[in-house]
Amino acid sequence: MAGQPDRRGHAGKLPFGLFGHQSLAALPARVREEVRRREIEAERLISWVQLSIVLLFSLLYAIAPRAEGADGTNFVPGILAAYFVFTLVRLLLSYRIELPQWYLFVSIAVDIGLLVGLIFSFHIQYAQPATFYLKVPTLMYVFIFIGLRALRFDPRFVIVSGLAAAAGWVGMVAYAITGDDGRMRITRNYVEYLTGNSVLLGAEFDKILVILTVTGLLAAALYRGRGLLVTGMREQGAANDLRRFFAPEVATSITSSDASLVAGQGVLRDAAILYVDVRGFTRQAASLPPQTVMQVLACYQKTAVDVIEAHGGSVDKFLGDGILATFGALSPSSTYAADATMAAIEVVARLHADAVRISSLGWPGSFQVGTAFCCGQVAVGLVGGQDRLEFTVIGDAVNRAAKLENANKAEGCSVLTDLASYELACAQGYAGAQGALRPATSVAGLDRPVDLVVLG
Repeated sequence: MAGQPDRRGHAGKLPFGLFGHQSLAALPARVREEVRRREIEAERLISWVQLSIVLLFSLLYAIAPRAEGADGTNFVPGILAAYFVFTLVRLLLSYRIELPQWYLFVSIAVDIGLLVGLIFSFHIQYAQPATFYLKVPTLMYVFIFIGLRALRFDPRFVIVSGLAAAAGWVGMVAYAITGDDGRMRITRNYVEYLTGNSVLLGAEFDKILVILTVTGLLAAALYRGRGLLVTGMREQGAANDLRRFFAPEVATSITSSDASLVAGQGVLRDAAILYVDVRGFTRQAASLPPQTVMQVLACYQKTAVDVIEAHGGSVDKFLGDGILATFGALSPSSTYAADATMAAIEVVARLHADAVRISSLGWPGSFQVGTAFCCGQVAVGLVGGQDRLEFTVIGDAVNRAAKLENANKAEGCSVLTDLASYELACAQGYAGAQGALRPATSVAGLDRPVDLVVLG
C-alpha cells in the first residue's frame, strides 16, 4: 500500500537501481513478492556453496602434502576455521531471517578479506619478502567469490565483490612495494619478476584489469538477465491470471501463439454446449444486499465449475447467474456428449445438496437451478475488434441449448436435452438414469417442435 515501507528494506528499488532501471515498486505486488522469495532462496544457495567451498578447501589442505620451505607460522588452519564458522552462521541465519543488506556486504568483505589475508600470510609462513605472495596461484580463488555473487542475479553484489578484490590486491601490491624497510622492488624484467623477489607493475596491473573486466562483464550480464527475470515473472503472473479468466486450453493457446491473435480465427468442432441457470435469481437478488448476492454467486459458481471441469468441460463465460460451458470444443473429445450429460445431472444434484449452505449465506427460500445441453458442430475461435477480443463458441447448438434451458420452466424439470443429443450421449458411454421422452414438444424460440428428453 502507498506510504508503507518496503519489507525488503531495499527502498522499493531493483537492486541495480544505480543503472537507472525501473523501480521494483512499479511492478505488481505478487511479482515483487516473487522477486523477494527468489532472492531469499539465492542467499541460501550462496550459503550452501560457501560451506561446500570451505569444506573442500579444508579437505584438500588436510590430504595435500605440505610444501617445502614452510617454516614460519601457518595461518591457513585458523583462516579456514574462521571462514567455516562465519559461513555456518550465515547459512543458519538465512533459514531463520531474510538476511539484511548490510550483512550481505559484510559477507563479501569477509570472503575477500580472508582470501587476501591468507595470501598475505604466505610471505610470513615461507619467510620470504612480501613480493613473494604476488606470485601465488591462490589469487585465482577470487573469481570463485565474485562468481558466487552471480547466483543472486543482482549486479550490485558482483560489483562490490570485484571492487573489493581489486582494492585488496592494490593494497597487497602497495605493501609489497613499500614493505621490508621501504626498499623498492620494482622491475621491468619479466624473467627477474618470475625468478626473483621483484614487482612487475605491468603484471599486477593485468591481474587487477582482469578482475575488474570479469566483474564488469558479469555485472552487465546480470543486469540484462535480471531485467529478463523480472519481465518473465511478470508475464508468468499474467499468464497465471489469464488461466483464471479462461479455460487452460484457451490460456495456453493465447500465451503460446506464434503470431498475433486477430478476430476471425477459429476451427469447427463437434461439441456439447451446456447452460446452467438459477431459477428466479434476478427477482430474489433485487431484494438482497450486494454482498449477499456476490457470496451466493461465488458459492454456486464454484460448485458448478468444479463439476463441469471434473467431467472434462470448460467454462466459456459467466452470464450473470448463468454459466455457458463446452465439452469437446476447445480440444477434441470422443465422449463430449456423455460428459455433458453427467455434468448437467451432477450440477443440479450438487447444488441441491448445497441448498442449506447457500441459505446460510442469506438466500431466501430454496436455491434451484436448471441445466440443458445440446450437441452439434460449433465454430470455436476469436471474435471482437482489433483491441478487444473474446474467445467463444458459435453455432446452432449454442442457441438450442439456451432455448432448452428456458424450456425447463415450462416442462417443470431441471435437466433437459433433445433426443439426438441424448442418443449420442448413450452411444458415447452414458449409462446413468434413463431419460423420459417428450416427443414433438414446442419450445419457445425454436421454429419446429423438438423431441425432448428429461433427465431430472
